[in-house]
Amino acid sequence: MKIFPSLQLHMPQVDLQEIMDYLSSTDERRTYPLWQEDDCLCFVARGREYRSEFHLNPSHELQYSLKGDLHLHYRTPEGVEKVAVVPEGHCLYQPPMVPHSPRFPPDAFQLVVERMRRPGEVDRFHWFCPSCDNLLHEETFIVNDYGTDPVSRAYDNFWGSLEFRTCKKCGTVMPER
Repeated sequence: MKIFPSLQLHMPQVDLQEIMDYLSSTDERRTYPLWQEDDCLCFVARGREYRSEFHLNPSHELQYSLKGDLHLHYRTPEGVEKVAVVPEGHCLYQPPMVPHSPRFPPDAFQLVVERMRRPGEVDRFHWFCPSCDNLLHEETFIVNDYGTDPVSRAYDNFWGSLEFRTCKKCGTVMPER
């Protein structure tokens, strides 16, 4: 008797320490996708000490601190920046479209579980002026493969443009990384 006739068994098992060791050994990659299924995207992220943008993600997120502490900067609906500290061994649930900026050192690691993006969904990356908090720039990406590292691509575009880093309200230039 088959209890679950439509269930296809594909149950990947990964060695998280091996993946953290790999990410520690290279500066070329800061994320390592574990799997990308229709309803579940899972990856390991190595800290980006330079992170300053706020990511607006159309999916729910679970962030688990594998090694080190996460300082998750986020913006309230009123635009106030706050910080949630997620100690090693703890996890945080985040609803969709919360502007967030995960900040943790390069020797720290997060396990992140999200949903793959649905057709038409767009990820947004916002930078704010360090002087007056005005929106400096927005990058948008359709993320259909997390292996392309959309965060790094957004940063390359932002840091590569003096215009994007210059506040149109007060003239402050966001310092380079």
